[in-house]
Amino acid sequence: MRVGLLSDTHIPDVTKTLPHQVKEAFSDVDLILHAGDIYNFSVLDELERLAPVLAARGDDDYLTVPDERVKETHTLNLEGVRLRLCHVMPLGLFRGWMLRSNQDPPEFQDTDVLIFGHTHKAVIDSYQGVLLVNPGSPTFPNYVARLGTVAIITIASGKTEARLVQLY
Repeated sequence: MRVGLLSDTHIPDVTKTLPHQVKEAFSDVDLILHAGDIYNFSVLDELERLAPVLAARGDDDYLTVPDERVKETHTLNLEGVRLRLCHVMPLGLFRGWMLRSNQDPPEFQDTDVLIFGHTHKAVIDSYQGVLLVNPGSPTFPNYVARLGTVAIITIASGKTEARLVQLY
């Protein structure tokens, strides 16, 4: 299974439409996860032409009409891998990275992959056995209006591999 990840599209504030490079990168994915700050939910409709879409509500996403695809947090079990999708990583900061502890919200324990956004900085890392993936932003990386990144997660036989895709 291939999962396309993106975050912080900020459409139409940063750019008017979703760059065609995102659609090319996601042309063969089975699912698309948006980690929030969507702004215009027509972006989800556009992505849904490629694959089913779920999204986390970003801190700047103000829904006027409820959308069943959008929640604060999504928990998914995909081929034996437990994924959590959120906008702001809900973990404490430790030495510049994130610390898991018994103080974490219960819904974020027993997670294999944590997908988040908010920072506009692409990151693939692991901490205490959890794969941490921030796909960055395809339209506003590091808060600069230009092409940025998305990510692809491949899940097979209970194993997960993540990679960033630089858009050109």
